[in-house]
Amino acid sequence: MNTENHSQTAAFIWSVADLLRGDFKQSQYGRVILPFTLLRRLECVLEPTREQLLAEANASANQTDAIRERLLLRASGKEFFNASPLTLATLSDTQTADDLLSYVQSFSQAAREIFEHFHFEDFVQQLAGANLLYQVVQRFASIDLSPERISNFGMGIIFEELIRKFAESSNETAGEHFTPRDIVHLTTSLVLTGQEHKLKPSSIITIYDPTAGTGGFLSEGDEYIQQVSQGVTVSLHGQELNPESYAICKADMLIKGQGVDNIKLGNTLSDDQLPTLQADFMLANPPFGVEWKKVQKDVLKEHEERGFDGRFGPGLPRVSDGSLLFLLHLVSKMQDPKQGGSRIGIILNGSPLFTGGAGSGESEIRRYLLQHDLVEAIVALPTDMFYNTGIATYVWVLNNNKPTERRGKVQLINATDRYSKMRKSLGSKRQYVDDANSESIVRAYGAFEETEESKIFPVDAFGYRRITVERPLQLNFQASPERLARLEEEKPLQKLEPEQLQALVQACGSLDPKQVYKSRPAFTKALKAALKPLAFKLGAPQLKAVLNALSERDPEAEICTDKHGNPEPDTSLRDNENVPLGECIYEYFEREVKPHVPDAWIDESKRDPLDGEVGIVGFEIPFNRHFYKFVPPRPLEEIDADLKACTDRIKAMIQELSA
Repeated sequence: MNTENHSQTAAFIWSVADLLRGDFKQSQYGRVILPFTLLRRLECVLEPTREQLLAEANASANQTDAIRERLLLRASGKEFFNASPLTLATLSDTQTADDLLSYVQSFSQAAREIFEHFHFEDFVQQLAGANLLYQVVQRFASIDLSPERISNFGMGIIFEELIRKFAESSNETAGEHFTPRDIVHLTTSLVLTGQEHKLKPSSIITIYDPTAGTGGFLSEGDEYIQQVSQGVTVSLHGQELNPESYAICKADMLIKGQGVDNIKLGNTLSDDQLPTLQADFMLANPPFGVEWKKVQKDVLKEHEERGFDGRFGPGLPRVSDGSLLFLLHLVSKMQDPKQGGSRIGIILNGSPLFTGGAGSGESEIRRYLLQHDLVEAIVALPTDMFYNTGIATYVWVLNNNKPTERRGKVQLINATDRYSKMRKSLGSKRQYVDDANSESIVRAYGAFEETEESKIFPVDAFGYRRITVERPLQLNFQASPERLARLEEEKPLQKLEPEQLQALVQACGSLDPKQVYKSRPAFTKALKAALKPLAFKLGAPQLKAVLNALSERDPEAEICTDKHGNPEPDTSLRDNENVPLGECIYEYFEREVKPHVPDAWIDESKRDPLDGEVGIVGFEIPFNRHFYKFVPPRPLEEIDADLKACTDRIKAMIQELSA
């Protein structure tokens, strides 16, 4: 069944909203339609073994609950069962609510909990109160959602289409719940390609998604492995924040026969519910540019108390974007390289590539990832790929067990032109990566060669050392009326009594207003002499404030020095230079700075806290710079010709109107 038919099925299911209109708000449509769709899917999945399950239910009625549950699970052939003789089609039209709730309660516990996350009972009562319940039940009973007609993959597409419609009707963001399937497929392919040595028969492979949504990445990873290798047991693990997305993901795992105990509900950053997990493959699409202020206390506590023994040892990004926290979380779950290591595929926006200067949390995280040789490749995706945003996005591929030829290197792939246009936009999604383009991107990654689309760099190419360049402070001093007026603006002097401040201004005014001092010591001597008659004594901060008010920067003035005779730096002229990592900062300084500002020097007190060398180490990945192509402007003659042609057309139109 193709995607178009899946969309038609989703549209038919969503037509139930026509029944709800008027009695329910638009924002509630999805909360009715999604659980009923799940219920019908579970019912269809159980249909082939329904008769034998009911027979077993009758035969085991006197058994203990634990034994009976095992017998019923075996009879159903699935990881869940329903022991009720009822179906949606056979519910009574007179006591529909009671029958329906009894039917749902007859599911095994794991399946029953799914409906609790939708607050299903509340909506059943609302439907019953509006005399709509039986109509809704009959509508869903007529839909064939059997696995023979709709695969698990197809059902995933249907759920995602329903969620998208739900998001549109309630002004929510569909992208918070799931990732477009073309991006899921591409990311999964990048992570799993070339891993046949791990996917041997009888092996057990663990896949993890910390932002599982409806389970798209987990399902795609499982399906990919089953296609390329036989006899591999895939264990799927995930955690999801949204209860409804979690419920859909959990239902999908039940239908696939996966253990639902590995799918957790909660905030991954503040409450990691799989703390001991180490996965073979990890796939994630954390929310773009979402602040983590709500969990700041927990994250900060782990960072400060556990350091590198926790998840966030390398550093913390700014509160406005938590993407890199999810990346660090995944890195913490990588297996030891001696045990085969782990591979990660995570989708991020452009911010984690370059936001934050040397010494910032973001830079320190990039430094950790690159210097530990974890980043294998970064793929730039086309824009307009997601339902809720058209921004530029990137797939980061991480590996802590790189093959020899990739060690110490990072591959950048520019796939921004690898897309096809959609016939109809879905929110902000106007483009998609078709199979041909997806295969081309994966081939470019696998080839690991320099091309127009693929660039390979040593990890240090993204590092730099930020040095602080100082220049000397040069001031002239004058007791002119304009500068005397500034005395009242100096904060240390505002603490004086009004009469004291007035006396100070008068004392300073006794100096020659026309004389300009080019030497601070000379002016200080003259100033102290002028202030001697005052009935009060100025403290050091107040004297400094007087000098500040009466001074101006002057490149012709004498250099100001400290008590040791060293030049004082002028903070207004302070600058930073980013020296490529590995290059001598002093050679760079002599070559790039000294010829332009001969009096400058390097502030050697600014040292990197990790290596102790002069200058703060920073890392950034200026992706676009490496793929920039200069397009020369059109020749002036060509532009003039176009303008003349345009002018001639306008003249001709005017002549036609006036004729």
